[in-house]
Amino acid sequence: MDGHDMLLSPAGVEALRTALTRAGFTSNGIATRLGAQATGGVARNDFRAALRATEDRDPLDTLIRVFVCEQTEPEAAVAAALAPLSLDEALAGGLVERHGDGLRMGVDLEPYGDDWWVLADVPASARPGRPLHSEHVLGIGGATQTLIGATVRRPVEAALDLGTGSGVQALHLATHARRVTATDVSARALRFAATTAALNGQDWELLRGDMVGPVAGRRFDLVVSNPPFVVGPGTTTHVYRDSGRVGDAIGAELAAAAPGLLTEGGTMQYLANWVHVTGEDWAERVTGWFDGTGLDAWVVQREVADPMAYVNLWLTDVGEAADPRRAAAWLDWFDAHKVEAVGFGIVSLRRAGHDTPVVRVEDLRQRVEPPLGDRVDAWFDRQDWLRARDTDGLLAARFRAADDLQLRQEATMGDEGWAVDRQVLAMPHGLRWTEEIDPLVLALVGGADGRLPLRDQLALLAAAHDVTPGELAEAAGPIVAHLVERGFIEPVAG
Repeated sequence: MDGHDMLLSPAGVEALRTALTRAGFTSNGIATRLGAQATGGVARNDFRAALRATEDRDPLDTLIRVFVCEQTEPEAAVAAALAPLSLDEALAGGLVERHGDGLRMGVDLEPYGDDWWVLADVPASARPGRPLHSEHVLGIGGATQTLIGATVRRPVEAALDLGTGSGVQALHLATHARRVTATDVSARALRFAATTAALNGQDWELLRGDMVGPVAGRRFDLVVSNPPFVVGPGTTTHVYRDSGRVGDAIGAELAAAAPGLLTEGGTMQYLANWVHVTGEDWAERVTGWFDGTGLDAWVVQREVADPMAYVNLWLTDVGEAADPRRAAAWLDWFDAHKVEAVGFGIVSLRRAGHDTPVVRVEDLRQRVEPPLGDRVDAWFDRQDWLRARDTDGLLAARFRAADDLQLRQEATMGDEGWAVDRQVLAMPHGLRWTEEIDPLVLALVGGADGRLPLRDQLALLAAAHDVTPGELAEAAGPIVAHLVERGFIEPVAG
């Protein structure tokens, strides 16, 4: 996009970058200036220590006070901090705005990562009582960070960010994709994204349109999306939140579009909400999204909210929490459709080119070891490994238990001492899965030291448990596949 599609002129963007760099207005620069205590306070929206640490009012102090601490500062100090960007252009572009007898931030200019900046709208919390613009552009929130952490970061040729908003996902894609395309239905969002790209010296293809519409017929190696996934009656008041689709249809729509967007071996990942309907299995509902796609799918549910908490969250997010009619209408819609809860999670799809795609939809609400994207990539790799082996291939493979795998036992004291009630395998790292197992599976995992093929392991176990090796092999096949899928045991190369 050309300079007319940005908040500032190309020269203005260059001048702003010069000002920010010269002042040291970066994540590290701010943390160094404020110190640990004040930095921690800022994270909790407690600006007291940060304001005390920036009383000298040099350019970095002024930028921190305006764009981090949300203060109104004297015009002369702000003009000096933004130089060589002219104050006239900063005001015209909305970077700052007049307030009282000084200037305050007009946009959220957030230092991010080691040396990036992201431009977005000022959050509702910083302008209490002022309604959000219908095309409000979000900054870096919790959902944004979730998708960033979950994205597979293999080097790719072409990547796509659907619904780019301020451009945060595209910033990350550009670190491992040769070409980045980003779309948004909002022209206003694309202005912010174009400015974010230019300010960070990046060049993306930016296209306006609803979801996949602008890229119909094109394919990408990696597609990511933090779409307007909020579940409701299909009313659109804020485009970052509302898709205009009824219920959770946006998640199903993206799943259906995925086969036409991905190259062979390509990956698509997006955030989604789905409804939990009384009397129905939510996992079956979401599994149905992928029928006929031919794609491997792994969906993990990270959170679940009841309707009241869900409605309050999203009304507060846009500054409408004090409108009881909006809340009542939304809750009535949930009641009419027997929605008892709303799930939130991550959908990861891969076009692996197999006749029998693997689809898993499951809860993953425990804390996981970052980055989740590496775990997602490894999950798909394990599926490929399993699919490439028939029963004989599985029996010929050698396995070893995962590093630091733990066994946890629950026991009850009786007349004859401790009696074990439950035995649970636990992974203290990675996805931190836990799995209740029986003594036979425990013996299988305990013997997985990488030396014996599975066939020989099972023969020893069969003799010890008075069953035939054939019977044990038949029963063990799905169990071993599950243990591999979860990462409890790993195939040994060679």
